[in-house]
Amino acid sequence: MVRWRSGTVTGIRRRWRGAVELDVAVDATTVRALAYPELVGVPEPGDAVLLNVGALAMGLGTGGYALVVAVPQRLPADPPGGDDRSGGHLVKARYTPLQAIVCGVDEEASPYRRVLVDADDLAGMPVVTADLHSALPAIVAGALADSPALRIAYVMTDGGALPAGFSRTLDGLAGTLAGTVTVGQCFGGDLEATTTHSGLLAARHVLRADIAVVSQGPGNLGTGTRWGFSGVAVGEAVNAVATLGGRPVGALRISDADPRARHHGVSHHSVTAYGRVALAPADLVVPAELPATIAAEVVAALAPLTAPVGRHRMVQVPTDGLTEALRASPVPLRTMGRDLAGDHAYFLACAAAGRYAAGLAAASGRTGDGNAEGDGVS
Repeated sequence: MVRWRSGTVTGIRRRWRGAVELDVAVDATTVRALAYPELVGVPEPGDAVLLNVGALAMGLGTGGYALVVAVPQRLPADPPGGDDRSGGHLVKARYTPLQAIVCGVDEEASPYRRVLVDADDLAGMPVVTADLHSALPAIVAGALADSPALRIAYVMTDGGALPAGFSRTLDGLAGTLAGTVTVGQCFGGDLEATTTHSGLLAARHVLRADIAVVSQGPGNLGTGTRWGFSGVAVGEAVNAVATLGGRPVGALRISDADPRARHHGVSHHSVTAYGRVALAPADLVVPAELPATIAAEVVAALAPLTAPVGRHRMVQVPTDGLTEALRASPVPLRTMGRDLAGDHAYFLACAAAGRYAAGLAAASGRTGDGNAEGDGVS
């Protein structure tokens, strides 16, 4: 289950919000390791560390790090708040050796309890749902292309990485997003929530978001089958948005660059999530200027999902200016090892979904209005 190693920190590679990348000497080699200071403290050169090297041994792309489990000779101080519940009592990564206790945004100890205790409605807020974390910066770029003052919140679900600190994308977007809400077993966001539902309500009523984006964190789990993919849960996010009176907007996984036939045109994962899991209608966004090589494939794949046959609505969105907005993203765009040039259709589809959501917010007069009750955290 776990490949354990002990090692010695030889150097600090780089730091970003929530994480530190290290060089660690293990036996006769040096490995790249990652530590989360909120969990294990900040390792320094010369420290002995205990590592989990399973992901590194498997050669995983996104997760190809040795992970620091402990700095045994220099344990971090206890968190503030004592042993009672005054500092929060939400337990995340539950019953694992590194379970973290955080303060939920809506629990009794939270300063936002008053705002959220009776909150039950998103009041039509557009919410973009995506099945990959790599969609987030492209959605943000598209949303801000026409509405630079838009407040965008990110709701991170637990299908991928659990620590928000693993995401360098979130670090790069820290000055752009209104905030991040980590839900389920995820932790480390600006706000912590128990469920996607409470996370969405926090995005609207605490972060005062005009629109929100929901996706799993970086990394995902997939077996190459229709149902064996963590991102299928995006369909459940559509249901949550609709249940709370929001406006679901689907960012489809569209590609003409993925060599796997099941992901060409509209990925079979998008078809499963929106066609089989999402029980509420959503606006499924398609770039109006898709390459001819996949445009017909996309329309054919969405036909069973959209009116008059299916429950959803296909919306074609103009893409003028979106490529420039994507190039100006404050964080690198990358999905499945491909950059913007390598999978342009994918990032363009995500940006188009962001543009569409921003347009809905503007049309409703929502942009910049936030919520009179929310205190905000950014």
